[in-house]
Amino acid sequence: MNENPAIDPDGVGEVTDFGDIGDIGDDGRDADDGRAQGTVGCLLAVAGVTVAGVFALPRAAYSIDGGFEAHARDWSVILVELPLILLAGLLVPPMTWAAATRWLRPWAAFLLCAAVVALGLWGVAAVWHPRQGPDPGYGPGI
Repeated sequence: MNENPAIDPDGVGEVTDFGDIGDIGDDGRDADDGRAQGTVGCLLAVAGVTVAGVFALPRAAYSIDGGFEAHARDWSVILVELPLILLAGLLVPPMTWAAATRWLRPWAAFLLCAAVVALGLWGVAAVWHPRQGPDPGYGPGI
């Protein structure tokens, strides 16, 4: 005789066991610990894209606006560079968090994420130079 009840094709009569929620898994971690780490990863993604936007948008403002009669509008900044910077801000912090929490404690993983974001912003500042407005002393002439 079979111990498992017969399951109908439509799923009615299916028996589910929710007794393992909150139990400690095979690796010794609590099941809620994974949920907390996932939440921190999502918060890091939001914080990363916010920091990247606050950093990059003011630098690209002249390329977006284009200055006088939009003569200096740079579509490569608008369509390629800004989306890539924002995508990196969205993906790099949670991916670093996910990789770091496998080997480090959460506080050390958070410090590593902060260091990676700081190095990424430094790299963007060192390499990315969108067009800026003319010098403030530059006038219309005679």
